Parts: sequence; C-alpha cells; structure tokens
Amino acid sequence: MKKLSDRVAVVTGAAGGIGRATSVALAKEGCHLALCDVNAAGLDETAALAREHGRTVTTHIVDVSNKERMRAFAEEVVAQHGGVNILVNNAGVTVAAPFENHSLEDFEWIVGINLWGVIYGCKFFLPYLQKADEAHIVNLSSLFGLLGVPSQTSYCATKFAVHGFSEALWVELRDQGIGVTSVHPGGVRTDIAKSARTTSSAQKSLAIDIIERFSVTPEHCAKLIVSAIKKNKMKQMVTRETHMIFAAKRLAPQLPQRVMVGGYRRTKKLEAGNGK
Repeated sequence: MKKLSDRVAVVTGAAGGIGRATSVALAKEGCHLALCDVNAAGLDETAALAREHGRTVTTHIVDVSNKERMRAFAEEVVAQHGGVNILVNNAGVTVAAPFENHSLEDFEWIVGINLWGVIYGCKFFLPYLQKADEAHIVNLSSLFGLLGVPSQTSYCATKFAVHGFSEALWVELRDQGIGVTSVHPGGVRTDIAKSARTTSSAQKSLAIDIIERFSVTPEHCAKLIVSAIKKNKMKQMVTRETHMIFAAKRLAPQLPQRVMVGGYRRTKKLEAGNGK
C-alpha cells in the first residue's frame, strides 16, 4: 500500500501480543482502527494505547469462530468507519498434545479460531476491501505453517492451511489492487503458550521456557507486518528460525523433520521421568 495515514484497519485478537502491538504500530502510521477480541479488558487497554496517537478506535467483542458474529462485525465496522482498507487476521490459539491423545473437541476448537476465523474475516470484509482504492489482507500463519512439529498437529494443520489459503488469495486478488501477506512469526513473546490447551504440563513448561529465552518481541513482529503491508509482500518471515526453516525446507525437505525426531524423543523421556 502506498498510503497508511487515515486508512481504516481491522485487527482480530487485538487484546494482547502481536494483535496489540500491530494495532499500536498501525495507529502510529495514522490508521484508524476497529479492534476485536473476546477479552474485553485487554481490548480496552489496546484501544487506549492506540488512541494516544490521535486515531479513531472502536472495539468489538467478537468470537472469530462464530460465522454470524463475524458477518455482523464487518457490517459494524463499515457503519462506524465508512469503509475498510486493511484486515489483519491475527486471532489464534494452540493445543499441545500428541495426536493420539488430542481430543476431537479441541481440534474443532482450534480449527474454528485459527482457520475459520481467517476465512470468515476474508469472506465478510472482502466486499468492502474491494470498494477501497487500495487494500491489504494480513493472515497470521506461523513457523508451524512451514514445518510439521510433533504434538502440534492441530496447530500445524490450521497454520499450513492459512499459508496455502493466503497464497491462493494473493493470486486471485492481485489484479483487484488488494495485497495479501501470510506472516510466519516463529518465537514471539506472547501468552499463546501459557494459554495453550495441553495434556502435558512438562511439555507446556518447556515451550514457555523456550519462548521466553529465544523469542522476539511482539513489537518487532508488528514492525515487520507494517513493512510487509507497505511493500505488498506475499510472505513475511519474522524470526531467524523462520528464515532458516523456509530455506532448509526448499533445499532438503526431510532434514528438519529428521532433526526433530531426536528432540521429540528427549521430550518423551522428560515426560516419562516426571510421570506425566
């Protein structure tokens, strides 16, 4: 996009983490914001931070997995802001469990938020994006949308789907003046690991420790998201590991999976030692 000032941006999952940081970053660029989440208190905090930059900000309590609520959300945004230029489908959750222990109910829950939330966002906001003189869609995929990771089958399923969905949309919407970017963060200091559904406390603790030690800040991720919108990039890798995995998968597709086998075996031993 050539211009961000006075554009209207929609951000889902805006109550914290990448969603909050991206909302504030867009406000700094001059965007007016429509923010949604299920966390009302966190949403209000994000809105207050964005309003410090003199932008118009509306908040909306939305479960992105609810089709009719997402349809109504798009209508609300246009009624209050007059149009839409940027859509950031950020809302996401995770489940950490081996597939054999992974409940179908948890699978349905994560697919509803991580995949259907993105599809609903694109479907219901697209008619309004098509009316704008320029527009952009950002869909949050993941490092796990590039790499299949054990105990993350449902998360990988949704993030690979978002990646492929975004690539297809990029082609379809290119001649309509609507850019599409899939974002692949890797380790970012958010609460997604802390709030993960899991069958193993040891595995959850390990994931939290790794994220806290080796991750980047949400603000760093937000900066790259804004840059991707400006440059109309099809993909945006965020962390060093996403760049490395993206390259490795092209050069030696099976190598990352073979490396992970050893790590997965060690994790299983750790869980067995803790009796979990």
